[in-house]
Amino acid sequence: MKRITISIVCAGMVMAVSGVMAQSSAPRPAELREIAKHIFQPIPEQAPAPRGESITEAHIELGRKLYFDPRLSRSQSISCNSCHNVGTAGVDNAPKSIGYGWQLGGRNSPTVFNAVFNSIQFWDGRAPDLKEQAKGPLVNPVEMNSTPELVESTLRSIPGYVEAFKHAFPGETQPVTFENTARAIEAFETTLITPNSRFDQFLKGSDTAMRPEELQGLSLFIEKGCITCHSGVNLGGQTIFPFGLVNKPDVKYLPLEDKGRSEVTQNPEEDYFFRVPQLRNVALTAPYFHSGQVWDLKEAVAVMGNVQLGQTLSEGEVHSIVKFLDTLTGDQPRVVHPILPPGTISTPRPH
Repeated sequence: MKRITISIVCAGMVMAVSGVMAQSSAPRPAELREIAKHIFQPIPEQAPAPRGESITEAHIELGRKLYFDPRLSRSQSISCNSCHNVGTAGVDNAPKSIGYGWQLGGRNSPTVFNAVFNSIQFWDGRAPDLKEQAKGPLVNPVEMNSTPELVESTLRSIPGYVEAFKHAFPGETQPVTFENTARAIEAFETTLITPNSRFDQFLKGSDTAMRPEELQGLSLFIEKGCITCHSGVNLGGQTIFPFGLVNKPDVKYLPLEDKGRSEVTQNPEEDYFFRVPQLRNVALTAPYFHSGQVWDLKEAVAVMGNVQLGQTLSEGEVHSIVKFLDTLTGDQPRVVHPILPPGTISTPRPH
């Protein structure tokens, strides 16, 4: 039902923008904005708290330390930041990330920036929020290869963390838990947002934030039907669709061994279904797709036009859409690398 509703709404927006385009070769900012405001929303200056729970500065500061601490991994060499680097738009700019024992992960690491606005996490949508997502890499044998028990014993052996957990989770008999570790990491990740992109400025009323060719790209983005999947605050991250909705992608882009959503649901009807990627800061997050096999954003746009929309986009259309996507780069969060609390003689050693 959700997909049907989205399609009906988007069809109306496509007709509206087509009317604007028919009247003028250059989209008029004010009219285009009124259409766009029904499809997209600007990133707010502060993200909402997940599940309506309160987030304190103590949660965020503890989460910042944990995010950068490689001791959460069994080898004590891999941190959350290893694959979701806050200095490179929340990704590692690699087709697949390197994990425990130099193993390669199965999919491209999606950006952590603005992930708080996604309604589902991971390429296969198996986590509903960032707290559950934070737990996954910690215990994945290919990634950090730890266990809840090892995470807890490591943190409890470090006096600085024991005090930080008590401060962040007062009143709990044993605050140093795997669950609270994930909650703290999530709290920090809610701060990793990128507001004030030129597209956001346009949505908020600026007629000069976007250049004519970028407005042309936005018009095409709507008119061609990209908004069927890429809408909302994050221009994606809310739904799961088959990769190859109209035409089957080349195996270069869609490796046959990775069946996506169906590996979670065990439903063969969801073979090769994946979460729609968010497009915020997409110009900074190559390589693209879950397979990480496309480095050129123009190629990615052309492929999506063919396999998802059944259209062969012209070189000029691809160029204009990419110019629009460039306007989605927002203010990058400034994160100071924390000083981590020292371990003790009882702190578990690398495995």
